[in-house]
Amino acid sequence: MQRDRSSNSGPGRATPLALLALTVGAFGIGTTEFVIMGLLPEIAADYGVSIPTAGLLVTGYALGVVLGAPLLTVLGNRVSHKRMLMMLMGLFVAGNLLSAFAPSFGLMLAGRVVASLAHGSFFGIGSVVAADLVAPDKKAGAIATMFTGLTVANIVGVPLGTFIGQSVGWRSTFAIVATLGVAGLLGVAKLVPAMPRPEGARLRGELKAFRNPQVLLAMAMTVLGFGGVFAAITYITPMMTEVAGYSDGAVTWLLVLFGVGMFLGNLLGGRYADRALMPLLYVTLSGLAIVLALFTVAAHDKILAAVAILLVGALGFATVPPLQKRVLDQAHGAPTLASAVNIGAFNLGNALAAWLGGVVIAAGFGYTSPNWVGAVLAAAALGLAFWSAALERRAPTPAARAAVAEAAPVAATTVHH
Repeated sequence: MQRDRSSNSGPGRATPLALLALTVGAFGIGTTEFVIMGLLPEIAADYGVSIPTAGLLVTGYALGVVLGAPLLTVLGNRVSHKRMLMMLMGLFVAGNLLSAFAPSFGLMLAGRVVASLAHGSFFGIGSVVAADLVAPDKKAGAIATMFTGLTVANIVGVPLGTFIGQSVGWRSTFAIVATLGVAGLLGVAKLVPAMPRPEGARLRGELKAFRNPQVLLAMAMTVLGFGGVFAAITYITPMMTEVAGYSDGAVTWLLVLFGVGMFLGNLLGGRYADRALMPLLYVTLSGLAIVLALFTVAAHDKILAAVAILLVGALGFATVPPLQKRVLDQAHGAPTLASAVNIGAFNLGNALAAWLGGVVIAAGFGYTSPNWVGAVLAAAALGLAFWSAALERRAPTPAARAAVAEAAPVAATTVHH
């Protein structure tokens, strides 16, 4: 028995280091994804475009994730997970360098899209790698550990990047983000173990996962639920400065508060998703819808606005580990593509919400109107969660199917005699 424990100690020691490498990559990606919110006014002024037009940098990034997640996962179908993660971080670095030196808004948008192509596949493949490193009952916790890099980015990377961008220039921020990408690349190369794809993994098998209605419902919940978060957060800078009355410099600390909420929500999601996944979604999605609706009024008061930002981050990100785990569970046997596509689903929601938020602002409903958009999206996700659970209750359980299979030969024997 002692010999068995010793033989398992190597991977056990390697697991935290491998998860650390994934977390570093997630930190860089999270910084570039969210730092744009705090720099929209500066970028818009530099290129001479409106705030809603600058919001296309959010929408374009999100759509790039949606397209890049399945595309790069399919192209890397025969590549080991480690090598694919390294290639993705290289693409991320190139995109951020292009953004940093773009002479026109069009090239800036192109740089955002290039960087975004790596996003979905990195988190999708990284989720599979993280889950494979731990015991089955700890998979959601391992996924949450990797996503900690994304949440910490909102506590440290995004506020610091916003401060640097507002003080020195937004181009410096994206140059620093490219450096973070290099650190992520080196971390993956050094710390992530060589984990080749499972024998027999083929694209056809991966595509079969999408025949499962529960996989599709989980992805739809992802689109609508996290989209609700982005409806409000995309335009947080003009909302806080023009409505709540905060100074431009205060936006940095408000983004820290949002990051703290994300961090706490991620811990909550990772802790309870392995125990009570669907009840957790009911609570977080309903809470998110309510808070976003109230945010429309709370945005007129500095203290209430700050509390709302914290709660939006916490409730929104508490849905990430359970939704990602649900996709992995329902797509068992072929999880890589489904996992990557679900990351794309998060960003499809981001793109949809950022666009809808820009539409209602441009229509003259004011900077608080995207909060109503977010509330409706979160409520729709809650409805899908109840629908998914209802379908699951009506479906035969694995035990019931096994019982039917065992009873069939007995029934046939009885008829024969």
